[in-house]
Amino acid sequence: VGDFPFLIDEEFLFGDLESKAKKFSGGRPFPHIVLDDFLPEIHINFLARHFPSPAHSVWRDWRKRSPSQYGKQGPGNSEKFSLLDPAFLLALQEFNSWKFLNYLEGLTEIKRLIPDPYFTGGGMHQILKGGILDIHTDFNEYRKLGLYRRLNVLIYLNETWDASYGGCLELWDGGAGSGKCVQSIAPVLNRAVIFKTDKQSFHGHPEPWNAPENVTRKSIALYYYTSSKEE
Repeated sequence: VGDFPFLIDEEFLFGDLESKAKKFSGGRPFPHIVLDDFLPEIHINFLARHFPSPAHSVWRDWRKRSPSQYGKQGPGNSEKFSLLDPAFLLALQEFNSWKFLNYLEGLTEIKRLIPDPYFTGGGMHQILKGGILDIHTDFNEYRKLGLYRRLNVLIYLNETWDASYGGCLELWDGGAGSGKCVQSIAPVLNRAVIFKTDKQSFHGHPEPWNAPENVTRKSIALYYYTSSKEE
């Protein structure tokens, strides 16, 4: 691997893209796909190994969040990314490269995708013991750049996961009041979930994370945009 420990492998990603695109468009309750063994083993292990610890100063204070995101650590944006391991930071930036954008456009048939260099709301998330994320939809209008959010990509880095830990990602048909859970997805190592983001894409993990105290729920969180609203 040498001086470049993480470069997106186009050949690895693009395999069987046509059938994956059909799965994505046919996903219910809204277009999505769950992909296991998403990255080469050396890459997913690199991300897991360099992921910032709960005490790292890149994280904002989760106690100032709403109770609907209890125990959820996030950086907020890229303001403190200079504190990250430089190799991990370069790996994050690979997900904003033309290679990954070409892959996402082929998978989702959403053209002219734009990455977010500021990683607003994303980059990586970490859920501490007892943490939840209530069922919700995400913001679509990104005022900072005048763009519209179209896709979420979540890549899980949990090397040990047991059903007793909970914390499954749930995709819902309708909101928490009147809707119902249609998909429950375990956040296991090297599993990616890619889904269309609009006011129908209700998701979250309302079941608290119940792993041992020193085991957190880790994920890479990436958001992609277009310059105009969905037609």
